Amino acid sequence: MGRAFEYRKAAKLKRWGHMAKTFTKLGKQIAITCKRENMPKDNIDRAIKNAMGKDQSDYKGMTYEGYGPHGVAVFVDTLTDNPTRTVADVRSVFNKFGGNLGTMGSLAFLFDHKCVFTFKKKDGIDMDELILDLIDYGVEDEYDEDEEEGTLTIYGDPKSYGAIQKHLEESGFEDVGGEFTYIPNDLKDVTPEQRESIDKMVERLEEFDDVQTVYTNMKPEEA
Repeated sequence: MGRAFEYRKAAKLKRWGHMAKTFTKLGKQIAITCKRENMPKDNIDRAIKNAMGKDQSDYKGMTYEGYGPHGVAVFVDTLTDNPTRTVADVRSVFNKFGGNLGTMGSLAFLFDHKCVFTFKKKDGIDMDELILDLIDYGVEDEYDEDEEEGTLTIYGDPKSYGAIQKHLEESGFEDVGGEFTYIPNDLKDVTPEQRESIDKMVERLEEFDDVQTVYTNMKPEEA
């Protein structure tokens, strides 16, 4: 069990980021997922219109990064049809909380970008064999097991998302759920007062419809 497992265990979260869940955000995610699966445009349009009632074909994924209060690194994943508006919104929050929005890639060294798959564990599964099958796709040999839920979670190269998903499904695994995430590799200790300030900044960022997920390298609060 590696760093990602310990971080998730301490945080008691299914995700490392803070997902803002609104129908608008889900509609945008439908658009991106449909395109990734090469779904015909007519099918994309119908799916999105059913979810939102508007065309999402112009939305692009943009990531903004910088330092928030108390030197905590912050990654902001967005889906936007207007990057000028979105960067202005994100920058305003960084400024309000005494942070500094940096250039793209400036904080990449503090996070590992991963694709993550969680799926139902099969009886008699040989995890060493499964990992060996997936190693060509950049899947790590460390994995998480949730005995209570009966699930396994593996981590891999984001570029191999589709290939990993296909292999798992063709191998007969059920309830395969995948996502992209940033896992901090250098956790920063904060005081309770500092944590409160950072949480407020995250909450403010999540209020924007364009913002999908906010990641920080703030050390999780102990249970």
